[in-house]
Amino acid sequence: MNNLKAKFNQFYGPAILSGLLLVMSFPEIDLYFLAWVALIPLLVFLYNKDKKTAFKAGLLFGVVYFFGTTYWIYHSINKYGNIPFVPSILIVLFLCIYLSLYPALFCLLYSSFIRKTHMPVLFVAPVFWTVLEFVRAYALTGFPWSSLGYSQYKFLPFIQIADITGIYGISFLLVAVNGAFADAILLKQRKIERPLYSLMPTIVGGIILFIVLIATFSYGLYRLNQKRHGVNIRAAVIQGSIEQDKKWDIAYQNAVINTYQELSLQASQGHPDIIVWPETSVPFYFGRDKEFTESLTSFQRQLNSYLLFGSVLAKEQKTNSADSQGLKGKRTAHDTQYQMQYTNSAVLLNKNGNVTYVYDKIHLVPFGEYVPLRKLLFFIDKLVVGVGDYTPGDSYIKAVTPFGSFGTHICYEIIFPGLVRKFYVRGGDFIATITNDAWFGKTHGPYQHFSMAVFRAIENRKPVIRAANTGISGFIDSNGRILAITKLFERTYLTEDIKTDMTLTLYTRYGDIFSYLCIVCFVLLMIKKENR
Repeated sequence: MNNLKAKFNQFYGPAILSGLLLVMSFPEIDLYFLAWVALIPLLVFLYNKDKKTAFKAGLLFGVVYFFGTTYWIYHSINKYGNIPFVPSILIVLFLCIYLSLYPALFCLLYSSFIRKTHMPVLFVAPVFWTVLEFVRAYALTGFPWSSLGYSQYKFLPFIQIADITGIYGISFLLVAVNGAFADAILLKQRKIERPLYSLMPTIVGGIILFIVLIATFSYGLYRLNQKRHGVNIRAAVIQGSIEQDKKWDIAYQNAVINTYQELSLQASQGHPDIIVWPETSVPFYFGRDKEFTESLTSFQRQLNSYLLFGSVLAKEQKTNSADSQGLKGKRTAHDTQYQMQYTNSAVLLNKNGNVTYVYDKIHLVPFGEYVPLRKLLFFIDKLVVGVGDYTPGDSYIKAVTPFGSFGTHICYEIIFPGLVRKFYVRGGDFIATITNDAWFGKTHGPYQHFSMAVFRAIENRKPVIRAANTGISGFIDSNGRILAITKLFERTYLTEDIKTDMTLTLYTRYGDIFSYLCIVCFVLLMIKKENR
């Protein structure tokens, strides 16, 4: 028993502790200050460990970290996917193990490098962490959920620098501060093991980090107090709070429509310029179901406002039967056929009820809105029965209105900073994001999802209008201040005056240039390691 306890303290303890501290720094617990020290136990522990131990520690740390921040996926799979408890948990664990490969690789690289160099932890650790976090955002369609920087969404003076570095610059600084504390703890041990170990890199690194932090906070305070030039517009978001199992039930079709119309009529009393409904809020194929479409456009004309809403659109696309049979070059006049394609879309109606803008969601949810590599993974078809097979959009288009232009980001598109910025490279006034977070249930998921929109506002200096079916809906200004929010699973509407912002930030112009600089540093560190 004593040996087991000793092994736990020496191996499992630091990894689990760091993972738990990070989990508590994220919404809804929101102890964001813990992220500034959470990695210290792990970084100190890894100093003199072999590669195998380091990898295992990183894997364990990652499982705790990612399970604690993505456990809500179980609710979606179990309740709405009708998958039993045990398989649902196993699916979530499988995802967490995959995500944990990134911190496991971080721990392996960090531990093998830090023992053989005079370089301080406060530089090595953030470079490795940031590069791997950036890669995770793109690998296998990408999943940037739980990026370390998101824990700081309430710490506004610190995160204003995201309009230069993006979210990954915030992660870098957090790991650097953890690394500085680890340097202080390891200093004596490194000096004993290596009598010729120079203190100068650590001292200089600490001074530089201190200066960078002072500059970061000064920049943040400057941005928060800077006067913004823009136009005041009034917007309303409608939170229908429709249960997921009723959204597409034909028996509730009229009730769903009536809910949104009644709330919109109430919101229209405040004379908003635009009213925003959530993702897939209309329970029919807009434009194809003529009766419901005409009813909605007729209702829209009563509002005297623009109406943005989410809808699944059904579109006929020409196909060629000869092509589908591999007979290219042998077409006849009778070969043309029509195939129905479905898109998860946002539609904008003007005050006259005319369609002025349609955006088709570009980044679809794998295994939720489509099955990746369906032909190759034919054997899993039975496991994903009912998964939507949507066609992705390909246009980064903005809506243009008398009160400003904006892009619309559907569901988890808002968590991809590189995707969102592309809409505003040529300007824009505000961001609209619509989502259906009913899948998450009453978990931390909706709170985490909302927190990421704060960073899109700061990165692009654009206020955000967010409409969510079951919450959280709300408004965020271009400095990341949360102006107003709804409660979870509350049937309501919210009206707010926001100021548009035409600022074109460094991040909007050039994207993740900071992350690419980290990749360059990463490569140089690897070359240095190999040459030792």
